[in-house]
Amino acid sequence: MKIFTIGFAGKSASGFFEQMREHGIELLVDVRINNKSQLAGFAKQADLEFFLRELAGARYRHEERLAPTREMLKAYRSKDMTWEEYERRFLDLMAERKVEDDIPREWFEEPTVLLCSESSPERCHRRLVVEYLSEAWGDIQAVHL
Repeated sequence: MKIFTIGFAGKSASGFFEQMREHGIELLVDVRINNKSQLAGFAKQADLEFFLRELAGARYRHEERLAPTREMLKAYRSKDMTWEEYERRFLDLMAERKVEDDIPREWFEEPTVLLCSESSPERCHRRLVVEYLSEAWGDIQAVHL
């Protein structure tokens, strides 16, 4: 089973939605805490839902169970927490939330992408979500767009 991931930072709307079409994405799962920020541009929730439907024929779902806590994200961004500590705490949070039991595997039976803001997956929790689900479910291939 493939799970796609993408960040919108540094991407144009045309490039972003072209990738959605190119990979046949049917569902975008937004794993951001704050999906309504004016700074998100085309990736602001209401706009993104519309653009996905109209430009890519895809559906939108916001899933906060796959997001870090506000406190955790703030501590990392303010450099009060290292990436290694953030990664450990985030994976502990996924285990505490039991996301492998609560998030339906069926979401990923169709081409599905996890959305966050970071331009690359190396230091983004969307990569950690895929790795966590792969560990729990055992048959996941991550495709970072």
